[in-house]
Amino acid sequence: MGFLAMETSAEKVVAVIMVGGPTKGTSFRSVSLQTPKPLFPLAGQPMVQHPIYACRRIPNLSQIFLIGFYDEGDFTLYVSSISNELKVPVRYLQEDKPHGSAGGLYYFRNLIMEDSPTHIFILNCDVCCSFPLPEMIDAHRRYGGMGTILVVKVSTESANEFGELVADPISNELLHYTEKPETFVSDLINCGIYVFTPEILTVIHKLSIHREEKANMANLPSGDAFGYSIRRANLPKDFFRLDQDILSPLAGKKQLYTYETMDFWEQIKTPGMSLRCSALYLSQYHQTSPHLLSYGDNKGASATIVGDVYIHPSAKVHPTAKIGPNVSIAANVRVGAGVRLLDCIILDNVELQENAVVICSIIGWKSCLGQWTRVQGDGDHKSKCGTTILGEGVTVEDEVVVVNSIVLPHKILNYSVQDDIIL
Repeated sequence: MGFLAMETSAEKVVAVIMVGGPTKGTSFRSVSLQTPKPLFPLAGQPMVQHPIYACRRIPNLSQIFLIGFYDEGDFTLYVSSISNELKVPVRYLQEDKPHGSAGGLYYFRNLIMEDSPTHIFILNCDVCCSFPLPEMIDAHRRYGGMGTILVVKVSTESANEFGELVADPISNELLHYTEKPETFVSDLINCGIYVFTPEILTVIHKLSIHREEKANMANLPSGDAFGYSIRRANLPKDFFRLDQDILSPLAGKKQLYTYETMDFWEQIKTPGMSLRCSALYLSQYHQTSPHLLSYGDNKGASATIVGDVYIHPSAKVHPTAKIGPNVSIAANVRVGAGVRLLDCIILDNVELQENAVVICSIIGWKSCLGQWTRVQGDGDHKSKCGTTILGEGVTVEDEVVVVNSIVLPHKILNYSVQDDIIL
């Protein structure tokens, strides 16, 4: 079964963005009950839109695919809108069940290969970075291998939270890969962004055949890396992981290479990290989309704007409010007199009444904060309640204080809370 594109004089590139599904990301549940996580706004744009916009910079891009197991209807309006805006086809492909990061690619291989692309980008939606995709594909051509992985150096203490790898310091060849090791291997980690030749589909096909053949065998031959990973994980026959099932066995075989980014990189696993990543994207707008930033003399009316702030054109901000840094205000928000906002995301149709204060928090759709309320987190984006979160339709009555807490949708708070989860 051959998947290699026929040689042509012009390259053609497709991008595949893995968006997951509703059974994943339970730590994101407090703000994803109303909207799929990939459509949750960071710096005023849906999470998935940041990698999509980055794909625009790839030369010879022909299509963008979103693969996940959310209901197709959740993405219909979005993909139609973004396709029209970019003038590049964006399609959502719904899996019948989770197939894994490599399995989803293989499941939709015929659609992905319908334009005979010469290169396939694979990106994870819950990654926040500057997406140096043109630089990656340039490096990939120089290396001449089957695939190139975006990597970044992190602290020794946090490295074991990710896939650690060892690369040749001269050739950048991937020599060793291990996913979340118990002991330290390297401070170089996998960023979850790849570019491959279509040969990757041939590799997954061979793995599929191998898994089919070995499915009913209790004992597998020693030294068989593919078989070993299957036996240990007891995986379904059609579930393939890009990291453990592909990267680990092919490391050191002159097929995979690395491209290191020196820029920011984060994983968006919790609502608190979405606040951190929103701030990173707001800062990046200075280089990529300065028109989206607000200043005191434009979209923020005459309000005081401090640092990086996004304000939707439909929002109403009182001139005496003070906004920023690191604030994103969505559509139809009403910000009253004397309001102070710092390091927060304010979602659609929120009302912030006079002298309300919001710090290190996410305020859900259609919520209302009364006069002199204070909603605040301690700023630890990785802790469970370090970011205060109000779900959709929450009302905080006058002079109530909410600190380091999570409030699920449609609650009315007429008393102050701290370090609590209001169900």
